Amino acid sequence: MSDSAPLQSTCSLKLLPAYLGTTSIEEAVQTARGRRILWLEILLNDQLDLSPWQANPAVQEAYRTACRWYTQYRRVLTYLFDRAPLPLDSGPIDFRQYRTFAEAVYFAYAHR
Repeated sequence: MSDSAPLQSTCSLKLLPAYLGTTSIEEAVQTARGRRILWLEILLNDQLDLSPWQANPAVQEAYRTACRWYTQYRRVLTYLFDRAPLPLDSGPIDFRQYRTFAEAVYFAYAHR
């Protein structure tokens, strides 16, 4: 059974394969670049099952970051992607990541 959980998450990845060439969340958390992009996958992909990695600090941080960006931009994200809501977190976001966010939204919208 433990082999099926990563496979299910692999099938629903949207950004990680295109951005990093990775095929799983497990691969993404092993690299610095993967950890920097993971929050975008979580933000734009409500089909992910993160339960196999919920104890991983990198996944926890990416999830928190995704929740904060979702809180700031929930109207546009809900409109464009009709995604399930993430928990609201009004903590600070790093606006230096805005360009990466905007490019990922554009990419995900064009490839949905």
